[in-house]
Amino acid sequence: MKVRKGLAGGQYKPLSDNDVERIHQTNLKVFAEIGVQVNFPEARELFQKAGALVDPSTRVVKIPPDLVMDLIAQAPSVVKLCGRAEDEALDCEIGGHKVYMGTGGTALNVQDPGDNGCRRSLLTDVMHMARLVEALDNIHFYMLNVYPNDLPVEEVDVNRFGAALNHTRKHIMGGVYTVAGVRNVIKMAGLIAGSADRLRERPFVSMVTCPISPFKLDESYGQLTMEVARQGIPVVVPTEPLCGATAPITLAGNLVVQSVDTLAGVMLTQLVNPGTPVLFGCISSITDLRDMKYISGAIEMGLMNAAAAQMARFYQLPLYSTAGMSDAKVNDAQAGYESALTSLMVALAGGNLIHDAAGFLEFCMTASYDKLAIDNEIIGMVMRAVEGIRVDEETLAFELLKKVGPGGHFVSARHTRRHMRNEQYHPRLSNRDSREQWQEAGAKTTQARATDKVREILDQPPLSVLPTEIKEQLKREIPGLRAEIMA
Repeated sequence: MKVRKGLAGGQYKPLSDNDVERIHQTNLKVFAEIGVQVNFPEARELFQKAGALVDPSTRVVKIPPDLVMDLIAQAPSVVKLCGRAEDEALDCEIGGHKVYMGTGGTALNVQDPGDNGCRRSLLTDVMHMARLVEALDNIHFYMLNVYPNDLPVEEVDVNRFGAALNHTRKHIMGGVYTVAGVRNVIKMAGLIAGSADRLRERPFVSMVTCPISPFKLDESYGQLTMEVARQGIPVVVPTEPLCGATAPITLAGNLVVQSVDTLAGVMLTQLVNPGTPVLFGCISSITDLRDMKYISGAIEMGLMNAAAAQMARFYQLPLYSTAGMSDAKVNDAQAGYESALTSLMVALAGGNLIHDAAGFLEFCMTASYDKLAIDNEIIGMVMRAVEGIRVDEETLAFELLKKVGPGGHFVSARHTRRHMRNEQYHPRLSNRDSREQWQEAGAKTTQARATDKVREILDQPPLSVLPTEIKEQLKREIPGLRAEIMA
């Protein structure tokens, strides 16, 4: 099957050029007149030394427009997130209009194959999810999507990344929780790469640290952001302003908060280490004003993340965006239409790295094994839409039309055989049989077929993608690493 990845989006533009410019000018006014509260002293000092105005009593940093633009310009416009395939087939080149889609994080619950309930997620789920991502071709990267509730927080970073590194060759991205965890994950990845320099040349891990909306860099995540930047590892600084709660109710107002917050994180990385590979990040959504809860499957989330793609391109920054989640509790019609609509919108807008696009239900609280397989199918269809329609002499097929003539057919034409496998998306999970054939095969629903696919993958003996000697070295040298994830 043809795997479509890194294709050019950008066909869909919810913002006009004038809209983008007005949001940008408002962003600059926020930086200069309102400012950002920076709660990590070392970060405040860096902003002050660069020329920002710092109020020590409020910890608010106001940044002149020229400084904003100078710092943003230091960040690379393209960031390569590498896999571990020898032919580089698993690499993701993030920037411009290129589109990649994958999992997201971090859910506290999982929904087992064939089940409609949920339970707390465990370290074993990190491994099983990695195995599924490795096997599902349309999922382009593995963002660590579940939290291991059976571990103390001090052991979470190394064991989440370690479990993934041993079970998938695709790029691994994850949120981080402690400075020691950041250092040990990077040390672990360096040992696998062969050296710290080789890891920086071909980074197969990246990390996520989050500013807080509105307009706040907190001490913990500020420290984590600075540590990752010092190490030269790709870092994402995404923000999650919610309309009507931590951002204005209007989508445009949300886009201002979102842009300012993530740009503050981008600037901090460049103050620490100019040229740090960093991604402009958007997780914007809306609030259910009946009870103030976060909504993940809203069409407005698709709109704002599609608009964020335009803002990221305006600043010439690679984008980490969000789509594909559902607020449904089971894999029903709601899960399908919410996931498909937002994924399609953001991909067509050219969202570079679209996370959360595979596996999430219930307000991003539950990672569903079955939904990973279902979303793998949705992503395949979405990427076919991103690919668009190729128009040239070969595809217009005039000579063939002339040869066949009125009333003819194209079934046996060489042209048909030449293009039949690549021109159309061929689903692996969808059912296109007649009703009689479907009934004879057990009349299975989409979720039942997804369950079969998941069990087919997970029933196979687990395969380690790390050499035995590397696993033994990691167990010796990485504090807190659990032996069972290196089996």
